[in-house]
Amino acid sequence: MLFNLLKIPAQFVFWIYCRAVFINKPALLKSKGPLLIAANHPNSFLDAIVLATLFQRPVYSLARGDVYKNKFYSILLTSLNILPVYRLSEGAGNLGHNYSTFEKCREIFKKNGIVLIFSEGRCINEWKLRPLKKGTARLAVSSWEEGINLTVLPAGINYQSFTSFGKNIHLNFGNAITSKQVMQTNGHGNTINSFNNRLQSELTKLVEEIDKNDRQTIRQKFQVQQPAAKKIFFLIPALLGFILHAPLYFPVKQFAWRKASHNDHYDSVLVGLLFVLYPFYLATACLAAYAWLGSWYWMMALPLLPFCAHACVQLKKQF
Repeated sequence: MLFNLLKIPAQFVFWIYCRAVFINKPALLKSKGPLLIAANHPNSFLDAIVLATLFQRPVYSLARGDVYKNKFYSILLTSLNILPVYRLSEGAGNLGHNYSTFEKCREIFKKNGIVLIFSEGRCINEWKLRPLKKGTARLAVSSWEEGINLTVLPAGINYQSFTSFGKNIHLNFGNAITSKQVMQTNGHGNTINSFNNRLQSELTKLVEEIDKNDRQTIRQKFQVQQPAAKKIFFLIPALLGFILHAPLYFPVKQFAWRKASHNDHYDSVLVGLLFVLYPFYLATACLAAYAWLGSWYWMMALPLLPFCAHACVQLKKQF
């Protein structure tokens, strides 16, 4: 329920936050289930937000299980279609809970739903595909063994930066993986390995491999050239956007940097905080406009501020 309520505002924030999104196979965003999206994981929970916002149908995603120790977070994440998955680093005793999570995923598949899993197992801000864990393979194979006609869709998410607000995103989808391609091997262990090898091969083609110090290549891959007419059209709104949003953006940016710059979650924490706080900031701006201008002029702030924020992101420095 909460997921459906927040999806429209998330799409609105996505319009402000993202300068450009390039998708190699946009028709796949209309996909129906049963579908397992197997993605890389470079940018914390922002990766899940990107995919859940772009896909037309609801997307369930898997998140690290230690967050669910807090009862409030557990209720909140569950209402957002997020299910817990545990790693060995979070305690061997918790690994048994993954059976329950995978069973819930299979129930979602049986209802033609979509599940997102991050096949590398952990988040690191880098342009590189890491070795895959076996969780994706186990979920897919166990679903096929139950007779579920599941399709696995490899997805590579690539960002031009992990610290700048305003993103150029390349979302690449690979060739779908079905049971016929991997279930012909001899033995369960061989099937798991066969699946992982195929998925690793697909994701390697979708994820950019760039050294973090190679700024020139990063720029060549991701920079968006803005037409001169667009720069002229957005110039004044962009300046207004910078001035009007500075009281919100810079304190939140500083707070997010202090709290999350050390653990690769800064980008996601920044966007999450702005997503929560922006409606209150917008309401305050409308009240201020009403007190200053009176009459109906305050309503101009509702479309003006978001548009100016969008313009500012379009013209701000990309690297």
